[in-house]
Amino acid sequence: MSEHQKNNQDSAAASPLALRRVVTTLSEGQAGESCRIHGWIRTRREAKNVYFVEINDGSCLSNLQAVISLEDGHEAMQLERLHTGASIELEGELVESPGKGQRVELSVRSFTVVGEAPPETYPLQKKRHSFEYLREIAHLRPRTNTFGAVTRVRNAASMAIHSFFQDEGFLYLHSPIITASDAEGAGALFQVTTLDIARAAASGAEIDYTKDFFGKPSYLTVSGQLNAEIFACAMERVYTFGPTFRAEQSNTTRHLAEFWMVEPELAFCALEGNMELAENFLKSVIGAVLRDCGEDMEFFDLRIEKGLIEALERLVSSSFTHMTYTDAVKELESSGRDFEYKVSWGADLQSEHEKYLTEEVVRGPIIVTDYPKEIKAFYMKLNEDEKTVRAMDVLVPRLGEIIGGSQREERGDVLERRMRESDLDPAAYWWYLDLRRFGTVPHSGFGLGFERLLQYVTGMQNIRDVIPFPRTPRSAEF
Repeated sequence: MSEHQKNNQDSAAASPLALRRVVTTLSEGQAGESCRIHGWIRTRREAKNVYFVEINDGSCLSNLQAVISLEDGHEAMQLERLHTGASIELEGELVESPGKGQRVELSVRSFTVVGEAPPETYPLQKKRHSFEYLREIAHLRPRTNTFGAVTRVRNAASMAIHSFFQDEGFLYLHSPIITASDAEGAGALFQVTTLDIARAAASGAEIDYTKDFFGKPSYLTVSGQLNAEIFACAMERVYTFGPTFRAEQSNTTRHLAEFWMVEPELAFCALEGNMELAENFLKSVIGAVLRDCGEDMEFFDLRIEKGLIEALERLVSSSFTHMTYTDAVKELESSGRDFEYKVSWGADLQSEHEKYLTEEVVRGPIIVTDYPKEIKAFYMKLNEDEKTVRAMDVLVPRLGEIIGGSQREERGDVLERRMRESDLDPAAYWWYLDLRRFGTVPHSGFGLGFERLLQYVTGMQNIRDVIPFPRTPRSAEF
């Protein structure tokens, strides 16, 4: 071997290769390369003085098979430490694999077990575990195929969201986590305080919030929308993407106490432009996940929900149907279906209604508009009929509502009236009303719960399984 070849081999072995590159992009012509790999053992089996060890480092779904021959003089003590879950570093040559399902494997020259995982106590073994059980060991579930795939899709979707808005000329806004206002006007807030509430309650004294850190009751935010409106009225196009909090006692497969929201806001934009943005946004993000996470999406299609990829591709290539709330109610009332929740004008659409509209009536995504004002937030623009507001909900098959938005009320007098009707004190929103006093402008926006999108894209049935550490009633583990 020449000195140049030796230097190249030493350099290759010095920097570990990500398995994603090895198993998905490395060509067979590169077999024979010397390299170093590290990761965690998924499985191990023995046959004819050879150990076959499956390694994964989280960069992709596929494992790399490492072949350790007992004839190479490896220490018996080291070999006995090769168990599922152990972390390991290996050096050797990539060779064409004679086995099925892999183009290359690693012929091991040397290896080191970095951290052991005793099989008698390691909670993850080579078998299927229920998602309920895995939530109890959320610190280890990223090592499973499902949650590794969820994490990579979550990452790709996050990047796609930022790319879409940046390409569309939006500015990324960091809205506050702590706030003194309820953007939705619906309560269910987590309070933030430095006061000794327990002591005050024990003494029976009234709590004096002027002595609190912020001098008034403060909460974790339920939405960055109102802050986004401030900046949209100066920067025209902004979006937030961050954590939000709802103290709802909803122990369901669709609710979390802490989740991530995407909220764009556009000035000089009516509801029609908002609907167009929402449709383009969904198609772009889902299309990017299909393009960039092919291996993971095939896993979800095979193991979680059959036909998932085809359904998503159909959405990306479709045109969204537009329908008013009034027309939607008429469709539901004439369906002849015995819905669990009674359909009537003025009642909010439930998940079963939304699924019927998307899966049976339209057979595709729908944008429903012009909802009754009583079931929507105070900031939505009032229509001329004084009964409905310029709201929109984007509904998709299998899930129902995935996006909610509206054209905002830009008329100060109407907005103040709507606040009073919602039992909100306009004085507490003086700054929000100022936007209508000084250079008011038609503007619109929407909100998308990121975990709801991930449920839809992956087919996962429980929202707790698409976020690293779910926060739900009576559960704040890890």
